[in-house]
Amino acid sequence: MLKRKLGTSGLEVSALGLGCMGLGGVYGPATEKTAAIELIRTAFDAGVNFFDTAEAYGPFTNERLLGEALAPVRDEVVIATKFGFAIDMETGERRGGVNSRPEHIKAVAEASLSRLGIESIDLFYQHRVDPAVPIEEVAGAVKELIQAGKVKHFGLSEASAQTIRRAHAVQPVAAVQSEYSLWWRGPEAQILPTLEELGIGFVPFSPLGAGFLTGKIDAATSFDSTDFRTHVPRFAPDALKANMALVEMVRAVAARKGATPAQIALAWLLAQKPWIVPIPGTTNLHRLQENLEAVSIELTASDLKEIDVALSNMALEGARLPEAVLKMTGL
Repeated sequence: MLKRKLGTSGLEVSALGLGCMGLGGVYGPATEKTAAIELIRTAFDAGVNFFDTAEAYGPFTNERLLGEALAPVRDEVVIATKFGFAIDMETGERRGGVNSRPEHIKAVAEASLSRLGIESIDLFYQHRVDPAVPIEEVAGAVKELIQAGKVKHFGLSEASAQTIRRAHAVQPVAAVQSEYSLWWRGPEAQILPTLEELGIGFVPFSPLGAGFLTGKIDAATSFDSTDFRTHVPRFAPDALKANMALVEMVRAVAARKGATPAQIALAWLLAQKPWIVPIPGTTNLHRLQENLEAVSIELTASDLKEIDVALSNMALEGARLPEAVLKMTGL
């Protein structure tokens, strides 16, 4: 597996990471524990050393799962987790909204360290910006955790360019995580230029459009009642039908390159900047291998231009998240 550096932070990770959120049941029933551990360890054996989780996934269960799976190879991996949602620290009950008060950040760090079974969090993201707490205070709290040796690097998720700059001035930001894919290119306007200027890495989540860019979903697809996509506007039947033109375009490129649509979607992201590290998630060993093979696919300048021209002529429909969730982002 090729390695990439997340900006100028010195943090080097595999060119593709593994997003672990889906193992906890976000896309339907949770993956059985033994199977989930096997998938994580298979990813490591294939060269993945960058694993993404959060206290909110579960809550708490995803961190415990990842900690157990990676315990034998702790010194060989980079573990990213997140703070920032209002969750009862004892019961795991979601209280709604966000909480990035400094004392809460520090409490979450201690709890995450315990659940993961590690001595230091490699990359600690603010999961969502808290409008009630100045980002300078957030960055300051993480800076203290770094000075105490409990965190190694600071990250932000779904933050605006202005927020990134303010945080970076207090404590250097190693990486920013936001949704980015052929289906949603919002970060290109302001986020990517800001990150390039400041020397910050970028970690796209949902690089396969929550499964849409694999080509396995169409307007007739139905989702399990526990699947969050049942609440996402762009997965409504009419939107899916309208957006199939995107999938057909990706399929055409894939056929010409001898690849799958998912591999083309990931290869496209990797081709955008050398400091971009997507974190596709999966619950399937076959899909894991398929995704990882994307690092060997080279899209030429001509390929990339063809894709850009095609995208510019498409009117994609549906918001990427429910309205209430979108309000919690800085994008």
